[in-house]
Amino acid sequence: MQKFQAAKYVRLSYADEKDRESNSVINQSQLIDEFLKDKPDIEVVSEKIDDGYSGIIFDRPAFQEMMNDISSGKINCVIVKDLSRLGREYIETGRYLRRIFPAYGVRFIAINDNIDTLKDSNTDDLTMSIKNIMNDSYCRDISVKTRSALETKRNNGNYVGACTVYGYKKDEKNKNHLVIDEYASKIVQDIFRMKIEGISAARIADELNRMGVLSPIKYKKNKGLPHPSGGYADKDNAKWSATTIIRILKDETYTDVLLQGKQNTYNYKLKNLINKPVSEWVRKEDTHEAIVKKHDFDLVQRIMQLDTRTSPNKTNVYLFSGILICGGCGNRMTRKSVPYKGKNYYYYYCPTGKKNGCNSSNMIKESDLIDCVSENLKAYINSIISFEELVNSINAERINKELVNKLMLQIKENEILIEETKKYKAGLYENLVSKNISKEDYTVYKKMYDDDKIRLESAVSELHRELDDVMNNRGENFKWIEHFKKYSDLKEINRKAVIQLIRSVKVFSKNEIQINFNYQLEYEKALSILTENKAVV
Repeated sequence: MQKFQAAKYVRLSYADEKDRESNSVINQSQLIDEFLKDKPDIEVVSEKIDDGYSGIIFDRPAFQEMMNDISSGKINCVIVKDLSRLGREYIETGRYLRRIFPAYGVRFIAINDNIDTLKDSNTDDLTMSIKNIMNDSYCRDISVKTRSALETKRNNGNYVGACTVYGYKKDEKNKNHLVIDEYASKIVQDIFRMKIEGISAARIADELNRMGVLSPIKYKKNKGLPHPSGGYADKDNAKWSATTIIRILKDETYTDVLLQGKQNTYNYKLKNLINKPVSEWVRKEDTHEAIVKKHDFDLVQRIMQLDTRTSPNKTNVYLFSGILICGGCGNRMTRKSVPYKGKNYYYYYCPTGKKNGCNSSNMIKESDLIDCVSENLKAYINSIISFEELVNSINAERINKELVNKLMLQIKENEILIEETKKYKAGLYENLVSKNISKEDYTVYKKMYDDDKIRLESAVSELHRELDDVMNNRGENFKWIEHFKKYSDLKEINRKAVIQLIRSVKVFSKNEIQINFNYQLEYEKALSILTENKAVV
């Protein structure tokens, strides 16, 4: 009698957890033991268990260990509960059954499917093929259902990630809702504050490491929180780095927005992730409590696009770095030191030069620029504060009422245009059928009407959102004023005030500069609204 050295192979995937009573690791092992009671020709020499692995993939640790034992001659028989435990991918499972196992002289037994490759009469090749196809189809069905469920959750504003971003944790009462992690959220706020003050990402990381603040991955491990594995930051000695800081500064999650569905796989058989276009991301606002204010987040995004060079051997960014523009060519101006009679004088100049297309020889003394910008900035802040006093003198309820009426009127106008577009499109088809227009003209006009309809429907959707904000007192009409009020007692301008209040400074000559303030469009729009409301007093 031929003796077989067998391996019991047990696999349990996450999808099987709902059916643990019949598919548990223990139950599978016990079923195999019961089957072998009257099989004296089979000796179990090892048991391989893959717990939590999908049957679609074959790169499972225990399965690969078993294959190594097979290739080294230690095993010549594999026993499983049923064919799906070996694998659910039709092609790869068939390859092991028909080519790899026979090549090594391995006997394969799937108990519940009555498959035993030693007994040809019990092993119908067609039956195995059909079972493989059914197992493959099962995986596809599970994948479709899972993707659909996740997509529904994303569209409903539910968080579906396995790990949360640093600063948040999962709500104990609802795992699909993010709540603030009190300690980590304070670190996130400090990171944004330091960036607004002009500190580089690398120096922020150095400061956090100096203070002994645990990096996000170490913090999560220390707290026993779910964390990503296998990534570049998943190291025992992981510290804060510029890359980690930048990733946090760019993450819109901190403003109460969920951006999900950024990656996908080609299909359920391939696990390599592909990046989806931004237009296909699922974006939902007001899904959780914000850690960072929206205007601070937007300010940081703009800061990161600016020139943030520091002076030699110093940590502070130059006062006007990144926002000073040549009025002649539009390029950034550069700071330089000019020594004269034992003293250093500082100037800003355009480095482009006439050889490279700049017709201006603009150069301005830093002290003169500071005086000019400081004077204009203080005057602008005072005008904003005066504007707020004027706003407060008018009934806010009436202002909102006027805004509601204005928005509703525009919505109605757009809806009328949408209906007209539908009628034109219907008439267009009738003209095609009647041969009053050619097929080419029909295609051109149909696209034009379709584009108009999409544009108008998008505008109506946005107007409804604004209307909802106004009616629920969530409007941002005058909230930006607080941004300037913080500097009402400004005595001397600094980098923080410049970067928060000024978008750009354009230099045309020593005596002519143009300052573009932050929220300037909002200010002009608010003045317009105020003027309209004063007219009806």
